[in-house]
Amino acid sequence: MRVAICQMHSGPDVGDNLDEAEALVRAAADEGADLAALPEYLEFMGPAADRRAVAQPVPGSTADRLSAVAADRGIWVLAGGMLEADGAKVYDTSVMFDRVGEIVARYRKIHLFDVELPDQPPIRESATIAAGDQLVTTRVEETRVGLSICYDVRFPELYRGLMTAGAEVLCVPSQFQFTTGKDHWHTLLRARAIENQCFVVAPGQWGPFGDPAEGRRSFGHSLVVDPWGRIEVEAPEEGTGVWVADLDLEALRSLRRRFPALHHRRLGASC
Repeated sequence: MRVAICQMHSGPDVGDNLDEAEALVRAAADEGADLAALPEYLEFMGPAADRRAVAQPVPGSTADRLSAVAADRGIWVLAGGMLEADGAKVYDTSVMFDRVGEIVARYRKIHLFDVELPDQPPIRESATIAAGDQLVTTRVEETRVGLSICYDVRFPELYRGLMTAGAEVLCVPSQFQFTTGKDHWHTLLRARAIENQCFVVAPGQWGPFGDPAEGRRSFGHSLVVDPWGRIEVEAPEEGTGVWVADLDLEALRSLRRRFPALHHRRLGASC
């Protein structure tokens, strides 16, 4: 399976962001990718107070644009994190589109980023986003893929559940903070790959966002990690574009047979 990680610097203009996302999907298709993975908050990186106004149902106008480009280029597309409106609630939702643009899976982010980072105002994602409560995997061609979003990466039980459900590829689309990313991004993603003997596909946002006085910045460094914990491809800290990796699923299955750590678990089916 050839995957393309699409790194973005989204802003407050939904139309401009979706134009960029479509261009990246087309570039991924030109590189022969089977799956183009877009980051979290791909269509809007403006004020949190405006998320409700931007959010759309799924399917809806935002999803329709990504569905159309998936069908036009015959490529699987992971919309890593869209603002999904459902009644009075807004979710941070990953949506998987198949090669004909059909929605085959939808995952609502379970763990919300409510933290206090040094030298910044507190972040309260839960003030505008509702939490999901279901693990989600889906088939992409002959491979089962587990869905997650950003802050989820700090909760290994989620990924153990996805692996137990058959996932061989774990997707972690993100808008990771620079403050935490410089110390935690690579370590957490490599750990999730090693402990579950899975590929990890993690497209991200890069660059400054929000009020300049608050000093907020996304970390970039979108990457793909193999089941041994090696980084197969990595984007730089800054820059919009597409980076491609070929996932050797047969090598993954061989590793699981030769190094059967997943069969040595003793604390229950989900641990």
